[in-house]
Amino acid sequence: MQAQTALLRGVKLVYRRGLRRYVYAPIAINLSVYAAMLYYVVTRFGEWLAAWLALVPAWLVWLEWLLWPLFVVSLVLIVFFTFSLVTHLIAAPFYGFLAAKVEVEATGRPPLDDRGLARTAVDALGRELVKLGYILPRMLALFALSWVPGLNVVAPFLWALFSAWIMAITYLDYPMDNNKVSFADMRRRLAARSWQTLTFGGWVTLITWLPLANLLLLPGAVAGAVLMWESHYRGLPSER
Repeated sequence: MQAQTALLRGVKLVYRRGLRRYVYAPIAINLSVYAAMLYYVVTRFGEWLAAWLALVPAWLVWLEWLLWPLFVVSLVLIVFFTFSLVTHLIAAPFYGFLAAKVEVEATGRPPLDDRGLARTAVDALGRELVKLGYILPRMLALFALSWVPGLNVVAPFLWALFSAWIMAITYLDYPMDNNKVSFADMRRRLAARSWQTLTFGGWVTLITWLPLANLLLLPGAVAGAVLMWESHYRGLPSER
């Protein structure tokens, strides 16, 4: 099964009756968190600005007209760059359940996971932290490489590959975790099917660039990952 086919089928699957709750719940929580944060920051910024202006010399008071636009731009950038990360952390337990339900729906058999709901939710958050521990050092190394003269020419290409690889890890991990595949074994399986892995991750990366629409489309990537797991990765031998 091709990556784009898996994603299209995945989007259709997650909005079926019985599965939609695992899509809408994290969206509602995520929007509530950001709405509360934005409300608090926007309503308090006037007070913070007044307190700061009281401390600066009178000839710098004219900066007030400049600080509000800078504040708005900064807020937009913060939301843009943190939205996907926060969404993944909040949605991780729900996406684990969603992947399990999709596997039953698509294959007729449940995953190997026999953990209870509470343990699954806690382990899902732990697994997300493991992913972050894997991603962040490599991201920092690639960022540093981007500033090295000569090597920085290939940096955009490396960033594109890295983004596709990380998106594949992020979403294909849900069905693999449900089927008791360790994080190290998952990476080995993804490397063994590198073309399928990178094309799937590349499509998911494109989805993440669609503001707000990604909230509704990314759950389809979870279902698509289940279909990709079934087609390309389940049959690979386990790590010994």
